[in-house]
Amino acid sequence: MSNIGNKRFSEEIVSMVGRRVSVQTGDGKQYSGDLIGIDEKLNLILGSVVGTGEGTIRVVLNGSFVKEIDLLEKPFDLKALNERLSRAFPGMTKIREDIGAIMVMDSIKVTEKGVVEGGDRLSATRVKQIFDEFSRETARKPL
Repeated sequence: MSNIGNKRFSEEIVSMVGRRVSVQTGDGKQYSGDLIGIDEKLNLILGSVVGTGEGTIRVVLNGSFVKEIDLLEKPFDLKALNERLSRAFPGMTKIREDIGAIMVMDSIKVTEKGVVEGGDRLSATRVKQIFDEFSRETARKPL
């Protein structure tokens, strides 16, 4: 059970990379920025930082001082998009969480940014339409 928990924890942390976060340290300091990198000891790098000295571009925080990391934006729901795509392409979609993508017909790769590669023109166009509709609907929902 511990290995499963550790794996899930690691997946969740990695899914926050590239997202806007707020970090509180043990001494009460607060940083907000884009999570650029993080390691197993919770050492992290923030970019586009708010709340620090003027001109600060990046902040590196020692994990032993990190008290809390809050995600400030709604994560992209690959599972819900996969369900939507599987209605149009039954039995032809597969979530690849390891690469943060859905494969449609083993040739069309869809990420949170849209259709990034593959497929014939007609199929890729249909996948893009479904993706765009899904994005419009989920963008309205608050965190």
